[in-house]
Amino acid sequence: MRAYRAIFSARFRVLLQYRLAAAAGFGTQLFWGLIKVMIFEAFYEAATKGPMPMRFEEVVAYVWLGQATLAALPWNVDRELAAMIRGGGVLYELLRPVDLYNQWFCRTLALRTAPTLMRAAPMFVTATAILPLLGAERWALATPTPAALAGWVAVMLGAIVLGVAMTTIWNISMMWTLSSEGATHLAPALVTIFSGMVIPLPLFPDWAQGALRLSPFAGLLDLPARVFIGHIAPQDVGGVLLQQLGWAFVLVVVGRWMLRRGVRQLVVQGG
Repeated sequence: MRAYRAIFSARFRVLLQYRLAAAAGFGTQLFWGLIKVMIFEAFYEAATKGPMPMRFEEVVAYVWLGQATLAALPWNVDRELAAMIRGGGVLYELLRPVDLYNQWFCRTLALRTAPTLMRAAPMFVTATAILPLLGAERWALATPTPAALAGWVAVMLGAIVLGVAMTTIWNISMMWTLSSEGATHLAPALVTIFSGMVIPLPLFPDWAQGALRLSPFAGLLDLPARVFIGHIAPQDVGGVLLQQLGWAFVLVVVGRWMLRRGVRQLVVQGG
């Protein structure tokens, strides 16, 4: 395990150097968070057909949680791995005396955690403390109960593991496509729509609720957010974790199968 810890640690430290990119990402996510909150506020003020599945305050919390943890979602690929596969540098990855899947999993774990930590902290401070000071209490993130906060932290760890397993599949798929363009166009559409990033899943039609909540994408944002706002009781957090880790296990098995097939057919360009 020391080799994998070293891979994670080295990649994590490298990603922490991109502080300007994290600041730019925070600014962008804050802007889009405010836009989404304003859109939902207009939507709720115009709604006339009885009670909504979520209160406006809960939707606001859902939006800010999504913006704070955006970097943890599997909406992109590891660009360095994409360059290695396209340029032939992946050959050196195959020669390392470690399991290739575990190696890429550890790299991806750093990719999903380091940027998230740098962006989430200022986002939470802004949404919980600064917005009320600016007179925008209605747009602020409400503080959860201690039990809900502890449950959210637990299921966010499960969401990160699930997101890493999903991202690793996107990375492995480049062994067939060579270019990362396919994955970078497909992944954001699937993840943002079916995780609840665009529209909270409880606001989808009733006929779609069952499939949406059982899909692996729900465990990335929707389930953690509903734990945070109290839609899912603390005693049910274990079931959420079981769903997240169950899907993560399935994706790891699929990813390892894809990697074995990809390595057998991989052709290094020019050699």
